[in-house]
Amino acid sequence: MLHFTPDEFGARQAAACRAMAARGLDGLLMFRQESMYYLTGYDTFGYVYFQCLYLGADGRMALLTRKPDLEQARLTSIIADIRIWVDGADANPATELRAMLAELAGAGRRLGVEYEAYGLTGRNAQRLAAAMDGFARLEEASDLVSRLRIVKSDGELAYVRRAAALADDALDEAHRLACPGADEGEILAAMQGAVLRGGGDYPGNPFIIGSGEEALLCRTHSGRRRLSARDQLTLEFAGVYRQYHACLMRVIPIGEATELHRRYHAVAVAAMEAVVDACRIGRTIGEVYAAHARVMDEAGLSEQRLNACGYSLGTTFAPNWMDWPMIYADNPVVIEPSMVLFLHMILVDRGSATAMAPGLTIVTGSGGPEVLSRHSLDLHVG
Repeated sequence: MLHFTPDEFGARQAAACRAMAARGLDGLLMFRQESMYYLTGYDTFGYVYFQCLYLGADGRMALLTRKPDLEQARLTSIIADIRIWVDGADANPATELRAMLAELAGAGRRLGVEYEAYGLTGRNAQRLAAAMDGFARLEEASDLVSRLRIVKSDGELAYVRRAAALADDALDEAHRLACPGADEGEILAAMQGAVLRGGGDYPGNPFIIGSGEEALLCRTHSGRRRLSARDQLTLEFAGVYRQYHACLMRVIPIGEATELHRRYHAVAVAAMEAVVDACRIGRTIGEVYAAHARVMDEAGLSEQRLNACGYSLGTTFAPNWMDWPMIYADNPVVIEPSMVLFLHMILVDRGSATAMAPGLTIVTGSGGPEVLSRHSLDLHVG
């Protein structure tokens, strides 16, 4: 059930150990499911409870989790040392983590912690701090593995490209069904079904779908409606394969595209062309955002654009597929080969209730960015 070879996992763990050594850390306490998956293959949604993967600077590794994830860890990962904490009214897994660390590494160690993790809730973080008081020195290290994950291996890129093909299949379904009178629920079901039928996975967050005034929303919402004779449909979605995401975004005018739809679309496509061209090796993420802002501001649409125009993609788990880093002004992260970036050129005008949002996924490379979609950015009217 492993999605990568033991050698690739070993190379990733060795890189994490080198990164720890550079920061003077004796070990890393991982609470991010993405980090566990990346380093070991461990695939679960059990991170909603207290769960920690320890990696020592010496390469020793152990997982503390609950009984329902025992076989999950055995079957999906290379983790050999799996410890179980038992549910109970007075259970405190943080103290059991301390006991595990005492056995594996001893006291007085300097340990990095992934505080920016959905499973490490405020309550669990307080328990962790109390359990480690006087035993170990804890330091913020949420970005340590994330920085390693940003550059993809050939094996990872193969999964990303398969995810992109599934996203294209989903867009085919949207184009087929989006028309006056169509039901949002049927469109959504067909799009998600295309991904699942193609061997894909559930996405890190729900597909975004909204029509009419709700096409202005950049988040999913409950409730479905039928498309009017003159309408607009916003779709933001992902193909997912082996937990790797590739996203697309579109606004589909229904019945007829308004003059404002066409104007916004032209500006958004021009911005996308500038942004894709800016995604060159050695440039910064901030420069990518600057290209987006320049085109839209010159068109007089500074109030309609957002303060970010995309983010990295990779293997991510619920509740969202957005990965580090975000594309915003002055972000100093330098673009390297084999980064996967989702670029969205979102324009929202509340006064006219008009939306436009072409979005696509690219892979950076020495020969320039590679767009991962067979679909053009031409305006499709349903």
